[in-house]
Amino acid sequence: MASREEKTKRTNRVLRISQLDALELNKAVEQLVWAQFTQCFHGFKPGLLAHFEPEAKAVLWLFLWRFTIYSRNATVGQSVLNIQYKNDFSPKQRYQPPSKHQKLWYAVCTIGGTWLEERCYDLFRNRHLASFGKARQCVNVVVGLLKLGGLINFLIFLQRGKFATLTERLLGIRSAFCKPQSVREVGFEYMNRELLWHGFAEFLIFLLPLINMQKLKAKLSSWRIPLIGAPNGDSTLATSGKQCSLCGEWPTMPHTIGCEHIFCYYCVKSSLLFDMSFTCPKCGTEVHSLQPLKSGIEMSEVNAL
Repeated sequence: MASREEKTKRTNRVLRISQLDALELNKAVEQLVWAQFTQCFHGFKPGLLAHFEPEAKAVLWLFLWRFTIYSRNATVGQSVLNIQYKNDFSPKQRYQPPSKHQKLWYAVCTIGGTWLEERCYDLFRNRHLASFGKARQCVNVVVGLLKLGGLINFLIFLQRGKFATLTERLLGIRSAFCKPQSVREVGFEYMNRELLWHGFAEFLIFLLPLINMQKLKAKLSSWRIPLIGAPNGDSTLATSGKQCSLCGEWPTMPHTIGCEHIFCYYCVKSSLLFDMSFTCPKCGTEVHSLQPLKSGIEMSEVNAL
């Protein structure tokens, strides 16, 4: 029985990331509502809304609180994630919603606290009330202590996974699932396979630019066709010089690199600029010297065709 209860508690425990996502969704909804509200005063005098901005925000947040936490026991972000608040002070193991006092104090701590902080900041910023220096220091100390308490509470939340905010801890309300969650068996075979192929593709993308494909082809072709020996006669150049060994077309400004094959000047020059260790793709001969083909041999090739 005890093991079953522990399993049910684990399955019904809300993840930390879900609670933090709910808080971020609440902030996004508040920003969206405030942006839509400010658009209503777009045609009025500039700065009109700034005089009563804290009060306007407080009214809007009270409106949201009335139709979310007070009526449904959950914020907008929690409703999206199937989460709601639970009374942690209740001795019963079954779900108990927060009491009305907890809901009212939640509104006082969140909405009233934000309004009081903004209004005090505007109040002490006024030049006529600059004599209230001690009151301003007291307010700053209280705000600093609350921020420090929120930081300590967040560190405890990361360790234990309960009470994401200081208000929740003080009021004794925590997040719980609206419906009991069943244990899901997740298979990671597909994910592992995708990660493996993704890593292999990234490795190939990194490796392929480092490989000299032209030189590799020359090596493979030299292994496939054994070298008989490069003849030095001009007649051999004339018989094999009907096409460029790189582009396969009639050689323009034909040049040789020390072997029996002919290249276009622009083809072999660009290859040399790209790779200083360029070799012949046909026979694998290294470039000794780039020499133009004799004009007599070129004319004899034309006459032969």
